[in-house]
Amino acid sequence: MNKQIKAFGAALAIATLLSLAGCGTSTVSKNISDDGRAGEVVFPDIGKDAWLKEGTFPNLDNLRRIAPGVTKDQLYDLVGRPHFREGLFEVREWDYIFNFRIPGGGVKTCQYKVIYDTALRAQSFHWLPADCAELLKAASPPAPRMADKAAAPQRIELSADALFAFGRSGPADLLPQGKQALDALAASLRGARDTNGVRISGHTDRLGSASFNERLSLARATTVRDHLVQAGAPARGMQVQGKGETEPKVQCEQKQRAELIACLAPNRRVEIEVYAER
Repeated sequence: MNKQIKAFGAALAIATLLSLAGCGTSTVSKNISDDGRAGEVVFPDIGKDAWLKEGTFPNLDNLRRIAPGVTKDQLYDLVGRPHFREGLFEVREWDYIFNFRIPGGGVKTCQYKVIYDTALRAQSFHWLPADCAELLKAASPPAPRMADKAAAPQRIELSADALFAFGRSGPADLLPQGKQALDALAASLRGARDTNGVRISGHTDRLGSASFNERLSLARATTVRDHLVQAGAPARGMQVQGKGETEPKVQCEQKQRAELIACLAPNRRVEIEVYAER
């Protein structure tokens, strides 16, 4: 009898684990590809599937740092664990409920979905309603304050392909040659006594959605700023902005993806403007 009870208990434990492993939200996106794209994006029902129905008020700067390639641990550090019962093993979707305070008073509630590739790195991001993505847009920063007699800014352009792995934007994604270029620039800024401000603008090519590219460009600009500051450049007066795909330098129509990516390389860049008093 004891053996039967033990066998039954083991079977029950296994069944429970399997049910949890397969447990996900009641509605999930359809036809998720290996590279983290959904044929049809489906958001879960807050009333039925959310364990934290009231959601959270996220840190906007942290949200803006989310970009393709982040891991689950990195996403957890930025915005916390997902707010729905997503399951335990090899989960390809995380869903959140975010609240935002809007001008004039009031709160806007949005659902946010992250879809992972088979390596469990985030690759695509979605909002419900879609206009919630606009809440992440940072106001265009004003030009740094300068004296009455001011020189035109010194412009420095760095290839994003030399700075980052393709489609990546985080500090861990900086390439060795990119770090060397930023370290040299930081040394130059550290030694300049007349620097009055630095503006860092990220740019992408047209591949991907406009909102995706805006987030990617801002995340890259932010990473460049953070590296410069860590390397000793003065943080005061340093500003970042993401321009996405809005200011291309070249237009390309190649049919083969590899050829198109190569042609669009000049559009993937980080521009740095150094303002100094005359």
